[in-house]
Amino acid sequence: MQTTTPHLPTLAEIEAASQVVYQDFGPTPQYRWPLLAERLGTECWLKHENHTPVGAFKIRGGLTYFDQLAQRGALPAEVVSATRGNHGQSLGWAARRHGVACTIVVPHGNSAEKNAAMRALGVRLIEHGEDFQEAREHAMQLAARHGAHMVPSFHPDLLRGVATYWWEFLRAVPHMDVAYMPIGQGSGACAAIAARQALGHKVRIVGVISAHATTYADSLAAGRIVESPVTTKLADGMACRVADASALAILQAHLDDIVQVSDEAVGQAMHALFTDTHNVAEGAGAAALAAALQQRQQLQGRCVGLVLSGGNVDARMFSQTLAEAG
Repeated sequence: MQTTTPHLPTLAEIEAASQVVYQDFGPTPQYRWPLLAERLGTECWLKHENHTPVGAFKIRGGLTYFDQLAQRGALPAEVVSATRGNHGQSLGWAARRHGVACTIVVPHGNSAEKNAAMRALGVRLIEHGEDFQEAREHAMQLAARHGAHMVPSFHPDLLRGVATYWWEFLRAVPHMDVAYMPIGQGSGACAAIAARQALGHKVRIVGVISAHATTYADSLAAGRIVESPVTTKLADGMACRVADASALAILQAHLDDIVQVSDEAVGQAMHALFTDTHNVAEGAGAAALAAALQQRQQLQGRCVGLVLSGGNVDARMFSQTLAEAG
C-alpha cells in the first residue's frame, strides 16, 4: 500500500472541470422521491447520473481527461482502454468530440446493449478475455503494440470530472449526513471524497461493493492489494478482480465505511427504484440503495444521499430482474 495518498482535485479544479462538462450537458438533478423516502424511513435524496447523455456518470471523467490532454498539447491519434461499458462510452463520447480514434476492449459476454452504444459512438470494439482484468491486460498490450495512448480506469484527470457530480450533489444538499457510493475501480467513491474535502462538507461516505467481487473490501482490510474472484452476474459495473493502487490509497485514508451487497439485494433495489421513481438502474446503479436498505435501521432521522450511477442494463436482464424481485 502507498504511504501517501494521490492528489485529490481542489475546489478550483473541480469548478473548472464543471465548465468542461457543461459544454456537453448541464447538472443532473437530485430529487426526494416520496416512495423512496417511505421505503428507507428517512429523508432521502437520489442523484440521477443515469440522466447524462451516455446514461452514467463516467462521461464526466472522459470529458475532463481529454480536455487535460488537449491543454497539454498531447492529444494522441488513438486511445485504447478496457471497460465493462460505461467507461468505454465515456471515452467514445470524448474521443469523438476531439477527433481521436478510440479502441475499447471488453470481456466476452459483455452487455450487448453497452457494446452497441459504444459502437454507435464510433468505438472500435474488441472482445477479449473472461473478465475485466483480462480485457484490461489485452488493452495494454494493444496500446503498446500500436503506439496508442492507454487510458486507465482510474486517473486524477478522470477524477476531477467525476467529482463534479458530487460537487453538485453536496452543494444541493448541504445537510446530507451519509452518502452511499458503489465502487467499481474506485473513481466514483474517490470523487465523492474529493468533493467532500474541497467543500468542507461533513457527510459520511460509505463505499458499496458487490459481495461477489470483494477485492476492495479485502484489500482495505489487509492494507495491500488482494486479488479476489468475481462471480456477480448482475452488478457488472462493480465486477473488479484487482483493486487499483491509487484508488485504494485514497479510500484507505478517507472512506468512512464499506458495505457488501448481494446480487439478490441489488436486484431488489433495481425493482424498488423502478417502482418508486420509474427510473431504470443497472446493477451497480442500484447498489447504493441496496446498501442503504441493508443499513436502514441505523439511518433513521438522518439525511441520506444515494446515487443512481447508471441505467445501462440490457432489456432482457432488466425484465428478468424485475420479474424475480417483484
